[in-house]
Amino acid sequence: MQKYLLDDEKKFESRGAVSMQVILAQPRGFCAGVVRAIEIVDRALIKHGTPVYVRHEIVHNKHVVETLKKKGARFVEELDEVPGGAVTIFSAHGVARTVVAEARERELHAIDATCPLVIKVHTQGRQYAAAGRTVLLIGHAGHPEVEGTMGQIPGNVILVQNEAEVGKLDIPADAPVAYVTQTTLSVDDTRNIIAALHRRFTNLVGPDTRDICYATQNRQSAVREMSALVDVILVIGATNSSNSNRLREIGAESGVPSYLVADGSELDPAWVRDARVIGITAGASAPEEMVEDVIAALRRLGPVEVSTMAGREEHAEFRLPAELADPKLASRKAKDTDNNGDAQRAEIRQAETEA
Repeated sequence: MQKYLLDDEKKFESRGAVSMQVILAQPRGFCAGVVRAIEIVDRALIKHGTPVYVRHEIVHNKHVVETLKKKGARFVEELDEVPGGAVTIFSAHGVARTVVAEARERELHAIDATCPLVIKVHTQGRQYAAAGRTVLLIGHAGHPEVEGTMGQIPGNVILVQNEAEVGKLDIPADAPVAYVTQTTLSVDDTRNIIAALHRRFTNLVGPDTRDICYATQNRQSAVREMSALVDVILVIGATNSSNSNRLREIGAESGVPSYLVADGSELDPAWVRDARVIGITAGASAPEEMVEDVIAALRRLGPVEVSTMAGREEHAEFRLPAELADPKLASRKAKDTDNNGDAQRAEIRQAETEA
């Protein structure tokens, strides 16, 4: 692809000295839950040495996973791949209670990197179930977070993916029902399904919209605003990232050609050949260095001017597990970062969270 980009530069000569305008969405990229999860793996490696085992991808981003592999993390699909007693980290998406129990039975040193907002959904779901309500989970089948949430809530949990499925629910209209949502869905994503549930059931409760993941909503709102300003939208993220795929869909729904790329190597020059203004955003698990990589790929096609749109600033930070909260771990990581040129964040401040 690198050679392809260089060869294609000639096709952009007709642009003359006119620069491509690149607008960066605000906010974009890493959310607080992802920062926390990556920091947990980094600090566990410092404290316990290599290897440290991680069940499933810590977050849905190949670059992040490969970077952590080089540092000594080993990623597995199931716990039976982990040696007895080894340090094992649960991903940011969360796990079922059966996985926690298996880790305990095998005497694994388990560290939970589940996003606090996901844990909050688990807690809400358990409270609804304890009150005798049938719990409906609004989400996508097969997503790790959905599998973990359904495994955290006792009793009958039913997955609802769209409005059509609401009408097919075999539950009396006056039955006590509650709903919770996958955190990588925004208020906008769930609004119509929730409205359909309210039409269907007379005894329905659910969390306040403020409890839905702030990062998902903020990134989607930024793309909607950006779509009025640009000719093309590039979304940096993984193909298995729910929130990244949704960002691309929102751009397309707004009438703007939108493409999902992992990094600059996946940029097709044809996408931007006639574009004067290009919008760039990144999913919640995509590092900023991949944004820079895509901009570098655009610069190989011609002059580029970059600006950042006005948008919501995020200041949320989640506390680390107690065993990894020692400031010395961060200090040592900062020293290692200076030595090897790694651009990842070396410090994380401690903050309270409702989760």
